[in-house]
Amino acid sequence: MYITCLDLEGVLVPEIWIAFSEAVGIPELRRTTRNEPDYDKLMSFRLSILKEHGLGLREIQDTIATIDPMPGAKEFLDELRSICQTVILSDTFTQFAQPLMKKLGWPTIFCNELVVAPDGAITGYKLRCQQTKLTTVRAFQSIGFETIASGDSFNDLSMIRASKAGFLFRSPESIRRDNPDLPACETFDELLALIKGAMT
Repeated sequence: MYITCLDLEGVLVPEIWIAFSEAVGIPELRRTTRNEPDYDKLMSFRLSILKEHGLGLREIQDTIATIDPMPGAKEFLDELRSICQTVILSDTFTQFAQPLMKKLGWPTIFCNELVVAPDGAITGYKLRCQQTKLTTVRAFQSIGFETIASGDSFNDLSMIRASKAGFLFRSPESIRRDNPDLPACETFDELLALIKGAMT
């Protein structure tokens, strides 16, 4: 029995923080897990920038409302879900993910939770568990699943390497260069073919 674990941002939808950075004109918010492997450091940096500029959840959700999935992402997900169980494992937050899940046909997503003050200021965040993606993949394996994983960033490497098969998808050159043993692809057709091949 197989279960495929996919990253969200950069794979199925554009990077939320990059879109928000462009919407509010703050280039520092373009930093993502493609650039910073330490997630706590990255989020602390983001929250300090938001506080400095008086920005909160509402402003980010306004940007998210304008984001559409990558072209072909929903069709890819629909076909993948027809052949095996599929879960999105993301370091995003439930407050960000819901409108995007609607546009993707309500796939299952495991993600984190923001701590939001009554005035809408984002004051912190709660991880679902430590090493969320790796821990979840190992949990699936412990209940009898073979896992297949794909993502684009530093924080996807642990689940990719822990799985029976794992693939880089639209990763930056630096990550592909540092992980030459991992198959890499650029299109949903290629990724679907790799996943199907791993299941045979």
